[in-house]
Amino acid sequence: MSNLPPWANGPFELLVHAEGHLRNDEDFDRRISLISFDNAIEVAITTYLSLHPIQRGNRQYEKSDVEKWLHNYYTRLDRELDRRGACWRVEKSHIIWAHQQRNEQYHGGSKGTPEKQVLAIIREAALWIFGVLFDAGNVLEEALEEAIRTSSPPMPPEREKSYDRAIDREYGMIDVAGVSYYASEILFAVDDIAYREEGVRLCDTPSAIEDDLTEDNNDEQ
Repeated sequence: MSNLPPWANGPFELLVHAEGHLRNDEDFDRRISLISFDNAIEVAITTYLSLHPIQRGNRQYEKSDVEKWLHNYYTRLDRELDRRGACWRVEKSHIIWAHQQRNEQYHGGSKGTPEKQVLAIIREAALWIFGVLFDAGNVLEEALEEAIRTSSPPMPPEREKSYDRAIDREYGMIDVAGVSYYASEILFAVDDIAYREEGVRLCDTPSAIEDDLTEDNNDEQ
């Protein structure tokens, strides 16, 4: 989370979570994305109000106001934007509408897939509000991209055709619970390192090299 204040970590992680699901674009992912972006807005505001004044540009708020704003973040944003001389970048009525769609997903009886327009609105609102509250508008997209890139799981290892040939020639088929599997398939699934070590060992034998050349020539023909 480079160039972002450490106290913004909580809402930022929600943004990363929401963005990751949004990019998957499956029905389930779109529902989770809507909920997470909306949650990010609420958590960003709650976190901001809980900060020491020095962590929020020395802005002071009455305790009674804070307690009221925690229950209505639209009011909180109105006041905050007025103090900063800023305007709503995302139409407030649009944010409320997107929030209502989220409530249908989370609390209501409707579990349909959110429209892409809803997701576009809630994403823009979540990033804009986070950027305003934590003075991070100019680095947020870059930080989000970096977090998505570094949080992506590594690509799963792939099977090697030559290893499969060598292992299957050596061990053939194996029956498990009445089902026959290639030995290479089972070994790869159980222990990828052992699969590769055995594949390398068997591929180095003269007979394996000769057989591979024969099979390659047959494939080309």
